Amino acid sequence: MNAVSREPARDDQSFDPVFLNARREAWIIFSVWLICLAWSVPYCYLYGYPPSDEEFNPETFSTYMGVPSWVCWGILVPWLLSNVFTIWFCFFYMQDDDLGVANEGSDLAEEISEMDAEQKGANP
Repeated sequence: MNAVSREPARDDQSFDPVFLNARREAWIIFSVWLICLAWSVPYCYLYGYPPSDEEFNPETFSTYMGVPSWVCWGILVPWLLSNVFTIWFCFFYMQDDDLGVANEGSDLAEEISEMDAEQKGANP
């Protein structure tokens, strides 16, 4: 028995530019998120806890502007940098794609006529 493939070949597909822009932007956003995650979690793990053989010593505890240094460099700085990146990305990099003309009135009229036809078919 021959199995018929329902998916068209990848070479024959042409993607909508809106989809391509959205996919590219999603990959960039995910990559920046992953970089921030890869920095924050190990940094906070390594510098946020004293080694297991030592006890906490307040005299050697380092702070930066009154904030523990591991919080500043592991959480605050990546958060601020990602906010700056987000503002730049949203205002200067993202593209505003044309989605076409909205035919809301004709779509609504078509849906109403389809619902009427279904009701008439159900109630002879």
